[in-house]
Amino acid sequence: MRRYASFRQFYPFYLSEHCHRTSRRLHFLGSCGVLCLLAAALWTGRWGFAIAALVCGYGCAWIGHFFFEKNRPATFRHPLYSLMGDWVMFVDILRGRVRI
Repeated sequence: MRRYASFRQFYPFYLSEHCHRTSRRLHFLGSCGVLCLLAAALWTGRWGFAIAALVCGYGCAWIGHFFFEKNRPATFRHPLYSLMGDWVMFVDILRGRVRI
């Protein structure tokens, strides 16, 4: 397992693990779902929505990896950097820096 000294070093690897367009779309969809479900949890005070947010986010991402990328999610090897990568890629998609 390769070690990364910084997130800046890790992010190009993260993007290379998400080269399939459908996988990136699933990640984006999952991240949107996470935001909506967390907002619902805060709005209603029903914390089951927070659990659903985890299932939505990781479920969409892992479907992308196992069925489209055919690789192991980076979450298993680099959990913190992977989580950061999800949100940086989400913002990069919104800004048009990463295509979906």
